[in-house]
Amino acid sequence: MSTQTRLRERPIGDLLADFAHETTTLMSQEIELARAEVGIQAKRAGAGAGMFGAAAALALAGLGALTACAILALAEVMDGWLAALIVGAALLVVGGVLALIGKKKMSQVAPPVPERALTEMKRDVRAVQEGVQAGRENDGGGHHNGS
Repeated sequence: MSTQTRLRERPIGDLLADFAHETTTLMSQEIELARAEVGIQAKRAGAGAGMFGAAAALALAGLGALTACAILALAEVMDGWLAALIVGAALLVVGGVLALIGKKKMSQVAPPVPERALTEMKRDVRAVQEGVQAGRENDGGGHHNGS
């Protein structure tokens, strides 16, 4: 006895109940896949952010040393306060330009999307639609009377 014959012998209420249960289970599994995928991306982002934080701290210390060097070098040819003012102003200008560039780049970032989970869900929806359409075609468009 084929699967199609066994399905035709079952009451429509049982088939609909099975369909609802299997659809719910499938959607739950797809949501779980999406959560796992986003979680993995978040862990990777966290590790990368930690490294960027350490790099920023070291770069800040280096920038402080270079700032002191620039001020001391300029202080050889002008008053120390003027050298510090010039170096400080230059650093603020560079910092402002970098902030504007960073703001523009951040506005172009898309939110993280669980691509695999969305692809799987779309595939599942297509499979259900094709199955329903095939069932209609095999049934000849007639109505099932439950017997």
